[in-house]
Amino acid sequence: MQKNKLLKLLQDNLNAHKSFKIKQEDDSQATIYLYEAIGWLGIEAEDFAKDLSQINSKEIHLRINSPGGDVFDARAMQTAIAQHPAKVIAHIDGVAASAATYLALAADEVHMAEGAFFMIHKGWTLNIGNADDFREQANFLDKIDQSIANDYHKRTNKPLDEIIELMASETWFTADEAKEHGFIDEVFENVSTQNRFNLSAYQHVPEQLQNQQSDFQKYRQHLERRLRLAL
Repeated sequence: MQKNKLLKLLQDNLNAHKSFKIKQEDDSQATIYLYEAIGWLGIEAEDFAKDLSQINSKEIHLRINSPGGDVFDARAMQTAIAQHPAKVIAHIDGVAASAATYLALAADEVHMAEGAFFMIHKGWTLNIGNADDFREQANFLDKIDQSIANDYHKRTNKPLDEIIELMASETWFTADEAKEHGFIDEVFENVSTQNRFNLSAYQHVPEQLQNQQSDFQKYRQHLERRLRLAL
C-alpha cells in the first residue's frame, strides 16, 4: 500500500507547478528558489551543486517550498550548502517536508513563514526481493534514520530518542512549533506561496495543505477541460 502511494506521489508531482532558479544581482547577495522535489525527477544533487558553486555572492537566500525527495540527493545538496563560503539563510516559504528539511538546516540561519509547515519522518524505500533482502533493507533504513536524527539533534539539542519518536509519528510543525522545538530561528510574516504538491503519500498532512492541494487540483482539471474544448 505504501509503495503504491509513493509511486502515485511521484507521478502526480510530475505535473505540479515547480521551479528551480537562481537570481544573482551582485556580489553581495543571491537568491535560490527551490520550489521543487529533490531527486525523483526534481532537482538533482549534481545540478544543484554545480549551480551553487557558480555563486560568488557573500550572502545566499535559499527559498524552499518542497515535498522532499531522495535522501541521498538531499545529503549531497546539504553538504554543498554547508561547504559554500557564503552566509546561507534558508527561508521556508510553504512546505519543507522530509528531505527538504536537511537543506534548510544546512543553512546558517533558518527562517519560516507563518502558515508554512516543517515535517520530519522516518525514511522510506522501495524494495524487491526475499525476506533476507527486506531484513537487510530494514537495517539500512535504521542507519539512515539514525543519521537524520543525529542532524536534528545537533540543531535542536533534543534527546535522540525524542527525535526518533517525532520522526516515527510523521510530525508536521507549524512555524511557531518549529521555532519552539529549535528547528528554525525566526518566523516571518506570511507570504502568498501555496502548496502545489500532492502530499497524499504522507499520513498526517495538515488540513490546511489538503485544502490548498484540492483547490489546485480542481483548477488544473478546469484548465484541462478548457484545453480539450479548444482542441
